[in-house]
Amino acid sequence: MNQEKIGTFLKELRKEKNMTQEQLSEKLNVNNRTISRWENARTMPDFDMMIELAKLFDVSIEELLNGERTADMMNKQTEETLYSIADYTNAEKERLLKNQHFFAWIGVIAWIIFLTLQFLGLADQGITEEIASFAAGIAFAMSIIAVIYSSKHIHKIQEMQKRILKIKH
Repeated sequence: MNQEKIGTFLKELRKEKNMTQEQLSEKLNVNNRTISRWENARTMPDFDMMIELAKLFDVSIEELLNGERTADMMNKQTEETLYSIADYTNAEKERLLKNQHFFAWIGVIAWIIFLTLQFLGLADQGITEEIASFAAGIAFAMSIIAVIYSSKHIHKIQEMQKRILKIKH
């Protein structure tokens, strides 16, 4: 898989449709810098975005991954496999976001408790001092856990995508 070739192909397809990067970004609901990064081979579209691009430009996913038009159309089984992979990665991303939101909300609630006790001047008196310290510790811990959790899972999803793309090539 040649990322530069794919980026050039995406640019050609966009121009064939007489679209600007901004118009394409609006259609796909992404930032126009994202389109630029794809076309300049700095990043690759996610699987779900590859499917959208293939539909929009009326090319096969295989053609997108090869960075060129081919006479042969991808067989249906391969295309269905790629759709399944896209569904799986989307489900993984959704699960990851749900867990991140959980950790983030616990952290936010803990910070609110801590700041409220600080604001009321109760953060350094008896039991409320311990509650404020505990809330600050929980807030800090949830922030760290959310970052570690998301980094680990994002890396795992990216590695899976790379393995699959290498197998298909």
